[in-house]
Amino acid sequence: MKEENLEQMTVGGGCFWCSEAVFDEIKGVEKVISGYSGGKVPGTPTYREVCSGLTGHAEVIQVSFDPTVVSYEDLLVIFMTTHNPTTLNKQGADRGTQYRSVIFYHNEEQKKIAETVLKEMAPYFDDPIVTELSPLEKFHPAEAHHQDYYANNQGQGYCTAVISPKLAKLREMHADKLK
Repeated sequence: MKEENLEQMTVGGGCFWCSEAVFDEIKGVEKVISGYSGGKVPGTPTYREVCSGLTGHAEVIQVSFDPTVVSYEDLLVIFMTTHNPTTLNKQGADRGTQYRSVIFYHNEEQKKIAETVLKEMAPYFDDPIVTELSPLEKFHPAEAHHQDYYANNQGQGYCTAVISPKLAKLREMHADKLK
């Protein structure tokens, strides 16, 4: 598929290594880039700066996908079911605003779809969804060693303890959407 026919989704659900590994497995997803968005400081933030919690950025992924294969709505449902959208500024042991649950919409159509998905998903959770919904202003790709992290480090402790179980859940819940 030509790149100009692809659409983009930008979301944050905690550590971007986890989210990137999840969406790398979805049919119709052409590329996933780990990065940062939502901050209010000038320049390009570094991982260390974002982890300080002082920049306002969230760890996010930017997903390039073929909408004729997988819809934005389906991707959002996968996103909502592969992280905890009911915990404010934390995912598992990761704590801080950089780990918040967030959907950065690229246009008004994405905003409307996201609002609908958030509303439709709410009854499936015991606690209220706290996922932030904000317009995408700027996306900063993360440093090279953060890209394809799970693919390159599957034996690392964090990957086996945190990412592999998320992938198992993905494979169970969304088998029909896998490559």
